[in-house]
Formats: sequence, C-alpha cells, structure tokens
Amino acid sequence: KQAAESKLVELAETLEAAPSAAAEIDLTLPPVANEIGNLHPLTLTRYRIIEIFERLGFNVADGPEIEDDWHNFSALNFPENHPAREMQDTFFIQKKGGPGTDQDVLLRTHTSNVQIRMMEKQKPPLRAIMPGRVYRNEAISARAHCFFHQVEGLYIDRNVGFSDLKQTLYHFAKEMYGNDVKIRFRPSFFPFTEPSAEIDITCLI
Repeated sequence: KQAAESKLVELAETLEAAPSAAAEIDLTLPPVANEIGNLHPLTLTRYRIIEIFERLGFNVADGPEIEDDWHNFSALNFPENHPAREMQDTFFIQKKGGPGTDQDVLLRTHTSNVQIRMMEKQKPPLRAIMPGRVYRNEAISARAHCFFHQVEGLYIDRNVGFSDLKQTLYHFAKEMYGNDVKIRFRPSFFPFTEPSAEIDITCLI
C-alpha cells in the first residue's frame, strides 16, 4: 500500500510540474476506436435486422430478461395450467406460492413481455421490434440451446391487417437474404394469436 501511495504521489508531482504537457491532452474528446478485432456475428446480425426494420418505420424496444409470470405468460392468454405452457418450459428463479402464479419470477421465454410493457405504458399507434435473448428449458444439441436470440414485432394502428404482416415479412426476407430467396407462408397454431402462420425460406447452405 505504501509503495503504491508513494508512486501515486510521485506521478502527481510530475504532472503538476509539467502542466503544459498535460494541457495538450483534451480529456473531453471521444476515445479513439479500437480497430483490432470485429463484432460478434450475432451482434452484426442484430444490427442488420434493426437496420431493415428502422427503414420501415419501426422503433427498437427492450425489456427485462428476468420477468414475472404475468408479463411472460398470463397477459398473453397463457392462463395457469394451460397446456400451451408446456411448449415454453422455462427456468423459474422464485416461486411465490399462494393462489395464482402471476408473481412467480422466471427467465423470459420470448420477447413478448416487452410488447405487454409497451402496451401498458403507451397508447397506439405502436410500431416496434423487440430483439433480445430468451430462455427455455430444452435439451442442448447442435441445433438448439437453453437460450437463444429472438426478434418480435408489434404493429398496432388503424387499418392494419394480416396482409401488412405478410408483406412486412416478405420484404424483410428479401432484404436480409437476397432477392433470389423463395418464401412460403403456411398456416400454423400458436395459442396466443389468431390467425397464425409460419414463414419458411429456401435454405442458403
């Protein structure tokens, strides 16, 4: 400790003795960017997705990854003991107990919790995407993991229909994967949306 303090005093005296040299350094300037290395592929993909949707007029919204049961399940028409909850088994951090599960604390299984929080605080029109990490208690394999990244979108306004969703996804796929990509829409079941559909694109590999 004494050695460190003496070294600090010595450096402070050196700086005080040469104020002109210290004045040449403007500490208010932004730092010089580190040009070594690159951004992670997931970060680059996220930025690309955000860029495409921002051009379509979407904002970017974010929310907590540690969530209560109400915002993650119940508010999305996943009542307690509903079979659809088995599709999104998650990691519970704290079980509050007692009647109902709305106050249980868990890791979010989708970024839909951000949509619920947006609708609680803002009035329509709303147009935003919600990129982020989500967690599900699933077996880890070469194709799946217990956490992954997801991007959801929310568009609430007058005269907005399923055709707007379809055209938005069609445009995104073309921008993200190229004009040559083939796209297929097919009916599918989701317990909290109606009508529901899946989108498939041709494999790029």
